[in-house]
Amino acid sequence: MRKFLSVVLTAAMVASLSACGGQAKTAESKPAETTGAEATTAAEAATTAAEGESTEAPAASGEGVAKEDLKVGFIYIGDENEGYTAAHYAGAKAMQEKLGLTDDQLIIKWTVPEDETCYDAAVDLADQGCNIIFANSFGHEPYMLQAAEEFPEVEFCHATGYQAKGSGLPNMHNYFTSVYESRYVSGVVAGLKLNQMIEEGTITEDTAKVGYVGAFPYAEVISGYTSFFLGVRSVCPSATMDVTYTNSWASFDLEKEAAEALIADNCVLISQHADTTGAATACEAAGVPIVGYNISMIATAPTQALTSASIDWAPYVTYAVQSVIDGTPIDADWCHGYAEGADKITELNEKAIAPGTAEKVKEVESAIIDGSLHVFDTSTWTVEGKTKDTYEKDGNEYISDGYFHESEFASAPSFDILIDGITDLTKK
Repeated sequence: MRKFLSVVLTAAMVASLSACGGQAKTAESKPAETTGAEATTAAEAATTAAEGESTEAPAASGEGVAKEDLKVGFIYIGDENEGYTAAHYAGAKAMQEKLGLTDDQLIIKWTVPEDETCYDAAVDLADQGCNIIFANSFGHEPYMLQAAEEFPEVEFCHATGYQAKGSGLPNMHNYFTSVYESRYVSGVVAGLKLNQMIEEGTITEDTAKVGYVGAFPYAEVISGYTSFFLGVRSVCPSATMDVTYTNSWASFDLEKEAAEALIADNCVLISQHADTTGAATACEAAGVPIVGYNISMIATAPTQALTSASIDWAPYVTYAVQSVIDGTPIDADWCHGYAEGADKITELNEKAIAPGTAEKVKEVESAIIDGSLHVFDTSTWTVEGKTKDTYEKDGNEYISDGYFHESEFASAPSFDILIDGITDLTKK
């Protein structure tokens, strides 16, 4: 998510941050287009996504809204050309199709920065008659809270934040997904590729080093790269990983340079938690496999892109809008994953993946869905050679039953532990 860097957070707050994408430009309001990014997502899962985990649900919003009278507003940090916002927009379009809304019922504010512009956008959407408003960047949260207090009849839904539950505002909601699940699966794809490279003699077991281009050293990034690495290690136990940061969510040049530096330091496969195709561009030029984020990187790296960890926002957006129509509660803090269709990996690149990858992916995804596989199983990782059996944070004990309970106490990720096998290059 796009962090608002001028906001000073306590250590506990920083640990619960989540990531976005896109570079802020100028705000623009327009109805959603009907051409282009028509979503082909798991929207059928959306109407059932309301069932399952939630930390707390506010009181019902009261009477529903006739579908033909409904207006839905969206505040996006980027536009359709930036992966993170493109994924959110695809979710909005899938919701529109699922619920049968017209184009003029969706009003989108593109490229809204994390400042008072967000508040102005939210007020404008409310004034235009929107019954529910979504914002997709972390730094939008204080302005969404301000608008929610001023417009109690409007539902405000904010991706990646953490303040809704404690705000006391029944019309303020946070949401995210268990994206660590799809990162783990994408890590399995990467690990199988490393095994293929070892078998072919391209690398050796002790040179199976992965490079990771992270955005910021926040919990959501740490959670993401750790789950990816655990997926890699589940099939390639000798793998290690170096992590570097660009300190930007979306900088093509910085991401490309970071990937090039990692490759020069003998990383033989690259992954990322940043929003542009910069890393993929570097990998295609160098002939190094890459696992991307948000969107497929195959168009950018046709011979090297394996897959990308991704989020399907359609289940939540559809659930929340349907709740407004029905007049039923929207969870104060919502987080779901593979089982509800909210997480996925993008298409596998048959030109680049190792043999047997599709079959293994299916097996791992099934285990995540049925609960037999826990991504942060403590038997699979150590810290300074020791297995952790306790980790208290924000008043919650996160480790029990043999695994770290990520995104169960809050939708925003909390895992911020540097485990063995991963080197944070900024701390060397």
